[in-house]
Amino acid sequence: MLKVYNTLTGQKEEFKPVEPGKVKMYVCGLTVQNYSHIGHMRSAINYDVIRRYLEYLGYQVDYISNFTDINEKIVKRAKEEELSPADLAAKYSAAFLTDIQQFNVKPADKYLKVSENIDQIIEMVSTLIKKGFAYEKNGNVYFSVESFAGYGKLSGRTLAEMQAGARIAVNQDKHNPLDFALWKKVESEKGWPSPWGEGWPGWHIECSAMSMKRLGATFDIHGGGVDLIFPHHENEIAQSEAYSGRKFVNYWLHNGTVNLSGEKMSKSQGNFFTSREVLKEFSGQEIRYFLLTRHYHSPIDFSYERLAEAANSLQRLVNARQLLAKILELDIEKAPLTNLDNEFAKIPALKQTDFKSAMSDDFNTAEAIGVLHDFAGEINKYLNSNEFKLTESNFTILEKAEEVMLELAEILGLKFEVENAVNIDERLTTPLISLLLEVRETARSEKNWELADLIRDRLKELKIEIKDTPHGPDWEFDIE
Repeated sequence: MLKVYNTLTGQKEEFKPVEPGKVKMYVCGLTVQNYSHIGHMRSAINYDVIRRYLEYLGYQVDYISNFTDINEKIVKRAKEEELSPADLAAKYSAAFLTDIQQFNVKPADKYLKVSENIDQIIEMVSTLIKKGFAYEKNGNVYFSVESFAGYGKLSGRTLAEMQAGARIAVNQDKHNPLDFALWKKVESEKGWPSPWGEGWPGWHIECSAMSMKRLGATFDIHGGGVDLIFPHHENEIAQSEAYSGRKFVNYWLHNGTVNLSGEKMSKSQGNFFTSREVLKEFSGQEIRYFLLTRHYHSPIDFSYERLAEAANSLQRLVNARQLLAKILELDIEKAPLTNLDNEFAKIPALKQTDFKSAMSDDFNTAEAIGVLHDFAGEINKYLNSNEFKLTESNFTILEKAEEVMLELAEILGLKFEVENAVNIDERLTTPLISLLLEVRETARSEKNWELADLIRDRLKELKIEIKDTPHGPDWEFDIE
């Protein structure tokens, strides 16, 4: 039985989708104003694993995310980069989709864009005004928090508590300082026409309108970072349920932050590492593994030292898989299947059960990774034991172990690929090519053009292109 922690109720609950066999899932995406950072990537990876596990359990998952492709921050950044807001948003949307490939994150079934859903947003705002939940003032439209009786139920705070602790600039147009914008008037920038004048949507209304348009008035899972609980998700609930008169989302899931020295990684604070920066030092698989070593609810402290430790830990799993693969490539003795009752034969099914137990307990990837390490330890122990002989029966057992290990790794999005001769190992390739370039330079200095050309041509046959620059020779893989 799958149990998930629901922020709305503050407890773990048995997961029951609205429609049997299907899961409708929306995860808040990026405001595409810059390259993604590791905090963004943690969210993408966590919900990718949740999606993978739901699919593993047999659910048909409709996984939706979004790009906020117009707001004040995008306009400001576009001016800095001398691009139009649309071109800037397209640039960083494409960059994000490229980046997630490095982390083996499956793309969403659909990425919804605010700019493509303006009509739906305007219709929703108009309906909220007609129903008495919103009001217009000087070209802006605000949601009245006092009009919605359940305001505060996600964050667990009453309206009085929020008003007492609010630090909100005075806005004479608002009936209550906590009222939030559904539509914003724009004057200096290009907006969209609306019944209230030219403008663009408020942040919160975007996700409500787009998610309900695709998934319906009530859907199963809404995910996002813990920092979005208030005000973003609180406001989503208020405006969505006021609009439809139905429960908006059944299960609210929130992932923890990525912290630097105890502080949340944030673009606004300037304390962040972009995904691309970290990928220069570690592989996407190593970073993914590191981010999954903590339960998705919990914060995780980021540092290159911790990443290095995680990379070493991941390598132990890879080594066990490599050892299995090498043995399974060997010729075996033909023997009757008489050894299927040995103790190791029971291990794959036991570890599979343990892994599913961990993941069914609110997608506990930290515990699931622990199961994988236990499994790898059992594999190593068996292969190095005195009782092990490569007979046909043992071969069958090892094939099952490999199958289960790869199956469980796939749920976590980890790839335990077997190294072979065609894989490029940069630790060996780079120094060898550098040595050949040195020999070629020596040949050129001695006017031995025949040898110099031979090295160039033979490297070209291997798809390695030499470029002679004013600073000396350089090279790159010419992979089409």
